[in-house]
Amino acid sequence: MSRSYDVDGKVVLITGAARGIGAQTARVLADRGATLALAGLEPDNLAALAKELGPQHVWHELDVTDQATTDRVVAEVAEQLGGIDIVVTNAGIASYGTVRQIDPAAFQRVVDVNLTGMFRTAHAALPHVIERRGYVLVIASLAAFSPLAGMAAYDASKAGAEAFALAMRQELMHLGVDVGICHPSWVDTDLVRDAEADLPTFEATRRKLPWPANTTTSVEDCATMIADGIAKRARRIYVPKSVVAAMLARPLTGSGIAERVMRRRLAEMVPRMEQDAAALGRSHGSSTIRHSDSDDPPLRQPPSATATATIRHLDRHLARPE
Repeated sequence: MSRSYDVDGKVVLITGAARGIGAQTARVLADRGATLALAGLEPDNLAALAKELGPQHVWHELDVTDQATTDRVVAEVAEQLGGIDIVVTNAGIASYGTVRQIDPAAFQRVVDVNLTGMFRTAHAALPHVIERRGYVLVIASLAAFSPLAGMAAYDASKAGAEAFALAMRQELMHLGVDVGICHPSWVDTDLVRDAEADLPTFEATRRKLPWPANTTTSVEDCATMIADGIAKRARRIYVPKSVVAAMLARPLTGSGIAERVMRRRLAEMVPRMEQDAAALGRSHGSSTIRHSDSDDPPLRQPPSATATATIRHLDRHLARPE
């Protein structure tokens, strides 16, 4: 059962804290008396946020795909602030393109940041969190149980993050550490705005999704819900709360019935999505590229019109009853 947990005086390490959900959550927690350790890839943003929050807060440049750097930053935070009570593994990116189109290096980077980077952070911080009998919050997504075409890398990484967090929760219960999972739907951040600006089909598809997957939450409301969940050492945090409906509908989402309903729409949507991504010529949003040390790998060209027609013909044939 969740326990009441006053964050006043607690030390909170947040990755991906330079902007978006991470930065706004830091603001809310600082207002409630927590001391923040901000980690991310944008030193100017991190320094400005730490200055805004106050002199007791610290920041570190951190690429969570580097284990040695992650270990060093976590150790420095613990030494600077006297320990770590709470860890929010928030660093995350997305990619463009379908499985047959995306460059493998782009797919790998999404998984390495969103899933393995979350592991690296938790692994490095757990000795300090266990000492304080604290709390770890993994930022997953609605995509963990409602995957979308064109987002396979993101979907897989967030589903993996959910499974990882559930296993870690079992491992740490007897040590007095709680592990929570946050499932945001669409939040008004650079990641979502970049995708809408870059891919017209993505924006159109989002508008046609069923409730609650067609809603957008402000980053301020999202951060408040996360902070409230931390104060309860919550097992799950849904943003917005209506996302719980999508979680309960998970068996239906992946069913044959749902696939039959969606088949015709997907046959139209997926080729357009591939064409949008190929025309863009890059695998990540502009914000991700701008603040990453890695070169953005190019997308593969979409299938030819003949190949697409053949695929549609096969889909129609396979859909016929025997």
